[in-house]
Amino acid sequence: MAQKKKVAVILSGCGVFDGSEIHEATLTLLALDMKGAVSVVAAPDIPQTKVHNHYTHQDEPQEKRNCLVEAARIARGSIVKVSELKVSELDAAIIPGGYGAALNLSNFATSGADLQVEPSVATFLREMHSQGKPLAALCIAPPILAKILKDAGVRGARITIGNDKGVASQIEALGQTHVDCPATSCVVDEKNMIVTTPAYMLASGIAELWQGVQATVDALLKLCK
Repeated sequence: MAQKKKVAVILSGCGVFDGSEIHEATLTLLALDMKGAVSVVAAPDIPQTKVHNHYTHQDEPQEKRNCLVEAARIARGSIVKVSELKVSELDAAIIPGGYGAALNLSNFATSGADLQVEPSVATFLREMHSQGKPLAALCIAPPILAKILKDAGVRGARITIGNDKGVASQIEALGQTHVDCPATSCVVDEKNMIVTTPAYMLASGIAELWQGVQATVDALLKLCK
């Protein structure tokens, strides 16, 4: 019997405007489970860059929250720090979207192509890439992979965030090649072991999102050695 693939799912909090997009995170976990893979949910143990009230649609500047603690809500408490992940025990990794990817896992929201990736996340992803293990990212998270690849000397990796010209230009500025893609599909770069999908950058609803997430997880697992 084939051994189940173990996939790290990197979260950035809980909620689309200040953490992980909950639909994207949950459907990622569902797709992995339906394919017989084991999810290892992780998040950096750091303060969120900001806290957003998803009911009033206002930021709460006086409130402080922790990415790991908030992401544990999605993981039903079964979560580890990114710094505790062991690359040798994993087959792949995937990063759901939500603005937390651009606020907490990186500073893409404020720095664009000059982004820096959160240190524990950067260390983990660089090691995964150096060992030839596939990586996937959804929605606004692909620029993180573009930066990791750039730092590894990779140019021209095929990456998508959908068709947003502003974000696409930042991926190009990081030395990678942006490929337009619908929400129901994904872009697979077999050479660089990268899979990306637009998710809610384009998806009109959860059904379209599901198709793209399924395609991404299927492609990611096929890249596993």
